[in-house]
Amino acid sequence: MDLFIVLVICLSCLLLVSLLKQSYAKRKLPPGPTPFPLVGNILQLDRKNISKSISMLAKEYGPVFTVYFGTKPTVVLHGYEAVKEALHDRGEEFSGRVTVPVFDRYVQGAASPCDPSSILFCVPCNVICSIIFQNRFDYNDQTFQTLVKHFLDSIRLSNTPWIQLYNTFPILHYLPGSHHELFKVFNDQIKFFLEKIQEHQESLDHNNPRDFIDYLLVKMEKEKHNEQSQFTMHHLVVTIWDVFDAGTQTTSTTMKFGLLLLMKHPEITAKVREEIERVIGRDRSPCMQDRSHMPYTDAVIHEIQRYVDLIPNNAPHAVTRDIQFRGYFIPKGTHILPSLTSVLYDEKEFPNPEKFDPGHFLDASGNFRKSDYFLPFSIGKRACVGEGLARMELFLLLTTILQHFTLKPLIDPKDIDPTPVDNGFFSVPPSYQLCFVPV
Repeated sequence: MDLFIVLVICLSCLLLVSLLKQSYAKRKLPPGPTPFPLVGNILQLDRKNISKSISMLAKEYGPVFTVYFGTKPTVVLHGYEAVKEALHDRGEEFSGRVTVPVFDRYVQGAASPCDPSSILFCVPCNVICSIIFQNRFDYNDQTFQTLVKHFLDSIRLSNTPWIQLYNTFPILHYLPGSHHELFKVFNDQIKFFLEKIQEHQESLDHNNPRDFIDYLLVKMEKEKHNEQSQFTMHHLVVTIWDVFDAGTQTTSTTMKFGLLLLMKHPEITAKVREEIERVIGRDRSPCMQDRSHMPYTDAVIHEIQRYVDLIPNNAPHAVTRDIQFRGYFIPKGTHILPSLTSVLYDEKEFPNPEKFDPGHFLDASGNFRKSDYFLPFSIGKRACVGEGLARMELFLLLTTILQHFTLKPLIDPKDIDPTPVDNGFFSVPPSYQLCFVPV
């Protein structure tokens, strides 16, 4: 009898706690059907057709509502608009994973599927941080994650059709649109950089500059009486932003395309892994001296960049004065569109250019073959100043990943489609997941 009383008391306490937790959570979460204690809404759902039950509830509560599976609340997104806004428009915020006990017990979390976007962005971003701020961040550092989020948001927004339209018709500035959200992201980035600059100003030693910011601050001080000087605070902020934008977005996107292409072509990946095993082995990390001894890997990286065609129409250009060009008169200020696609996909230089083929950069003997047509970094005075750094990062990232992991796709390789989801100013790779399986 005493045991029965204890059981009743324990169940009553558990019931009370459950009611209090549900009551507190419901004040903050979207509306939904009233849950029963302990079991939540399970009894109100058709367990043989939960999807139908969810659709019925959506008619009553709208596209965003809450149901309880036991004591745990679950927010339901119903319909294309709600799902798209969450998983696509705000994908970073909705990318967390939920532990499924029955599966987790089986796989124990090993080699789980993941979207590589964030980590591939963090790596080059941290490299730029070491150049600009003289310090690298732990990937879980909140400051670093905030900076990464700002840039991922700007990438997402910059490639929307509306922004492309805005660039053509700037008068759209006065209308509602995603450009206002993009400007807010830019302002958040600038605020972050100004805080970093202020920290550097407070600890600056003019005789011992530590990093990129210090060198520009010293230069600003030397030219503070020169009214024509371009070394101003505005120049410093814009330069930092430009280095971050160009130094992270291009490398991370190229790598995201690259992993997708390697999964689609496992026979090519196998040859790269064989070369890594033979030249580097597993007992040391790859270094840049290895590249000259790895012609096939070098060719694969070049072919990834050629095939991806990351910036199809180059950065915006204009002529600086009235000129004659190939018999034509082009007045000063005329916008110029140098099509990099037409060079990277030239059929005479790269036979069958639509095919991903490292042989485009190999001679008959298997040696690496340079090509003047390889212009992913553009050419001339406006060529990418970070080309050397980017090429190092791509080589070291790719070889390090393949040295330690096998890339496992979630679908059959022949079904992988590497076609960009957007190919305006910037080629945007499709979203995908893969498993990094330790070797």
